[in-house]
Amino acid sequence: MNIRIQPTAQVDETAALGEGTTVWDLAQVREDARLGRECIIGRGAYVGPGVRIGDQVKLQNHALVYEPAVLGDGVFVGPAAVLTNDHFPRSVDPEGRLKRGGDWEAVAVVVAEGASLGARSVCVAPVRVGRWALVAAGAVVTRDVPDFALVAGVPARRIGWVGRAGVRLAERAGEPGTWECPQTGALYDEKDGELVERG
Repeated sequence: MNIRIQPTAQVDETAALGEGTTVWDLAQVREDARLGRECIIGRGAYVGPGVRIGDQVKLQNHALVYEPAVLGDGVFVGPAAVLTNDHFPRSVDPEGRLKRGGDWEAVAVVVAEGASLGARSVCVAPVRVGRWALVAAGAVVTRDVPDFALVAGVPARRIGWVGRAGVRLAERAGEPGTWECPQTGALYDEKDGELVERG
């Protein structure tokens, strides 16, 4: 298979990597993780045990993807972005004993097809980022993000819509609720806080 793993990377023998995937220096891919075809795992990135990653996903340098995260095809995770997995994090239990793996229940961040998470953004599990959505750099996502939404801030709020090209959509003059991509010309319809592609 055409898989490239740099000598300083750590890839557990039980992890599965798809054809054409590259794992760069100092990255760590833990046990039972599943990565699709043509993924790029950047320098110092972390993929937790059992994480599921689709095809053509890019994790930029020092991105941290904790289990049980699920990333769809074509997802982009920017430099130093974090996908958390503990809604109530503590190092010790109420009696002062160090917590171990079985002492808490991991919750997932799910990132749907084509979505992008900007540099240093944080997704606080449990949360879902919708298809082709765009999370701005430095944003903190604490609730679900709709498909095609552009969100920014702390906590993240929707500030617009984006299309598949990642470009902010413009509302068509005289056509309320109709949005157009200035790059591709693709049209989208907004209804009840959701955006849907036209056939």
